[in-house]
Amino acid sequence: MAETSLPEPGGDAEATPCPSISELEELLREGKASSSRVDEVWPNLFIGDAATANNRFELWKLGITHVLNAAHGGLYCQGGPDFYGSSVSYLGVPAHDLPDFDISAYFSSAADFIHCALSTPGAKVLVHCVVGVSRSATLVLAYLMLRHQLSLRQAVITVRQRRWVFPNRGFLRQLCQLDQQLRGTGRS
Repeated sequence: MAETSLPEPGGDAEATPCPSISELEELLREGKASSSRVDEVWPNLFIGDAATANNRFELWKLGITHVLNAAHGGLYCQGGPDFYGSSVSYLGVPAHDLPDFDISAYFSSAADFIHCALSTPGAKVLVHCVVGVSRSATLVLAYLMLRHQLSLRQAVITVRQRRWVFPNRGFLRQLCQLDQQLRGTGRS
């Protein structure tokens, strides 16, 4: 796949309806094969794993100023204000990577946190879970849809150019519901 530059914030949303779950999974399979622990998927917005989030030196090297932990309270994701100190702003989302978990309850608060952070000059945000593939990717996709008016298809294409992600089917359904709400369509 040819190297592409990061997308510019903003952009026109597609008028096409939300793809089916199988179409989304096929689109995700076409993504960049990444063995990286952390990738910049939007200007100053990174998706990564717990090992990166738990390495303060790595975060400092990356210039991370905000951390959104999409697996807060999980065995490998114990981060919090006490761990990061005053140099990093923190939001914990206690999501479980299960298809029946309602991650959509956190779409708005996560998008607000990311948006406020990226509105601060020089800020860089890391969104992570354990592996950086499902929960963190879901919250980043929702952010791109809510704050940059990308359709779900556009958001997936944007993120997959920089990182291999694969939200579980339940999360994909919830993202489709968000896409339909934002587009005012009722297609199931």
